[in-house]
Amino acid sequence: MSGGLVMQAGALAIGGRALLIEGPPGSGKSSLALALLGRGAGLIGDDAVTLAREAECLIASPPPNIAGLIEVRGVGLARLPLAPPAPVALILTLGGPAPSRLPETPLPTRSIAGVAVPVLAFDPGTIAPAERAEWALQLHGLVFKPAFLEEHEAAEERP
Repeated sequence: MSGGLVMQAGALAIGGRALLIEGPPGSGKSSLALALLGRGAGLIGDDAVTLAREAECLIASPPPNIAGLIEVRGVGLARLPLAPPAPVALILTLGGPAPSRLPETPLPTRSIAGVAVPVLAFDPGTIAPAERAEWALQLHGLVFKPAFLEEHEAAEERP
């Protein structure tokens, strides 16, 4: 994977998939990221993420210059270990109009580099924001088949 585009959004790795968090400054992107990191997510990027298409997936990787840094508002910049690049499964959009109590399904998608990614309007609020974001990923995120399973299935099909 080389090049790619840089998107202003946070990106976290959860279970081998990337969750993008976008929104205007002060909408709670970094706070939600910190809550998810506290539950075992890995940091790909805080305020920016590099996105590149690989086959039919959009791969999120750390952005140049700020890789490993996360802003802890009112405290400063913290350095964390980076998660490996991961395929983007869902975009959470913070700070827009109030999201629906029950979102439409399937979710609307956004095409990035020719890959359709589901987008969910999300208000982190004060009640279980990290847990709700994880549920959003579980219920609405794209599912990717591990490459080793594909290779194994292909080997079984050969005579």
